[in-house]
Amino acid sequence: MKHPRGKTVRTALDDLDYGLLKSPDAYGKVKKAAVPEGVSSGRLRRDIMLIAWPSFVELLLTQLTSMADQIMVGQMPGDMGVYGLTAVGLASMPKFLMMTLVTAMNVGTTAIVARARGQQDRRMANRVFRQAVFFNLLLSAVLMVLGLVSAEWMIGFMGGSGITAETLALSTEYLRIQFWGFVPLCLNFTITAALRGVGDTRTPMIYNTVANVVNLFFNYVMIYGKLGCPAMGVAGASWATVIGQTVAFVMAAKAVLGRGHYLRIRLGRRFRFNWNIIRDIAAIGVPSMIEQLIMRLGIILFQRSVAGLGDNMYATHQVVSNIQSMSLMIGQSFGNASTTLMGQSLGKRRFDMAAVYMKLTRSLGLLVSCAGALLMVIFNEEFIRLYNTTPEVVAAGANLLWMIAFLVPVQGDQFIVSGGLRGVGDTRYPAMVALVCTVVVRMSICWVMVDLLELGLYGAWAAIISDMVLRAVLMLRRYRSGKWKARVRKRNREEAAAQNC
Repeated sequence: MKHPRGKTVRTALDDLDYGLLKSPDAYGKVKKAAVPEGVSSGRLRRDIMLIAWPSFVELLLTQLTSMADQIMVGQMPGDMGVYGLTAVGLASMPKFLMMTLVTAMNVGTTAIVARARGQQDRRMANRVFRQAVFFNLLLSAVLMVLGLVSAEWMIGFMGGSGITAETLALSTEYLRIQFWGFVPLCLNFTITAALRGVGDTRTPMIYNTVANVVNLFFNYVMIYGKLGCPAMGVAGASWATVIGQTVAFVMAAKAVLGRGHYLRIRLGRRFRFNWNIIRDIAAIGVPSMIEQLIMRLGIILFQRSVAGLGDNMYATHQVVSNIQSMSLMIGQSFGNASTTLMGQSLGKRRFDMAAVYMKLTRSLGLLVSCAGALLMVIFNEEFIRLYNTTPEVVAAGANLLWMIAFLVPVQGDQFIVSGGLRGVGDTRYPAMVALVCTVVVRMSICWVMVDLLELGLYGAWAAIISDMVLRAVLMLRRYRSGKWKARVRKRNREEAAAQNC
């Protein structure tokens, strides 16, 4: 199937009739998903891959760029490599915590835009998109100022008593530079979220790929001092990232300012906030924000425990986390497909299609996840040596990758199921799961394993695995219960009332 530039993916849903406001088994438990008559499984798998594949390539290349950042920083001479890896790792968590407020609104944007696309209401999709962009512009500007002012305090809190003065200085400098590029980064994410809602994952793949190449080029030039540029080390890596992110935003903005896209912003028009639309976005996004904030705060507390193990172990943790993030791309890309297709299915009132898309997305995601886990087992030491050749780092990191390989399929499935739930607006339950798993389960097991049993970094990762396994089980149970359909029931009553007026 041809995938025209900037246009939405035409799925099997476009060829089906609208469902009833309430289909016979719409609000019960999810039963065995049967492909509707006249639709082939191959067509549905193709729908999934048309959305998931460009998203996977985009996320993978982005993560490869992050991986290259860590490798280039880790290969700096002497102890600077270990200091640099630790500094970048400490700076990443506060930045992601601040981004949570914006990305949570993006969850609502994707879900509502996908629903409008399913209803074939292009005008509504564009109204939601425009409101999301301008709201997040204001929000990200406020967060940028806050981040610049409090950067040193955030790094000091992250590192706790285990951080050295050298690492504190490097990490603070890195984080401050990151916040100078915070607004274009957040707006790029908002545009990408809306494009995914209408099934256009190819356009974000293009502009983020170009940005990654730019990032890598400036990494080489600015970290090591090439082509007449002074060697800037860790600061150079941060500036290279900001430059790449700005390039991505410029290309994304150009795409949605043009005429060839389903979503479009017209700058000449007078803008006014529509608080009803913002409220609808927030109704989905705020629970997701709470989930992400809880998860990030739990991870920060967890990182503080790991930082107390010393620079070598924290550097190992950063290397392994970065490699693990590569596997996250599988779950996230198929999760994006799940969000889009389930959201569009509900816009079309086809609960049967939502269930079928979820089933097929999970099976495809499991297949790709197992392949990724196998690579992690086979090339464990080789992956670690790419970052740093310190014997202690290599030995511990290679052993940890055996543990993480088990986690890859479980984690991927959790992303797919939770992505589907977000697509239909069920975000409160994931927030509760995040609270229990990240703060209670992970931190409790970490305290037992690291502080009481003194198992060090291995104990810390046992806590992460326990958290993720429990989260996957709870999310799948939620989906199968059919309770997420309560939102659909309420919305359909409102639609029926509107039609009778």
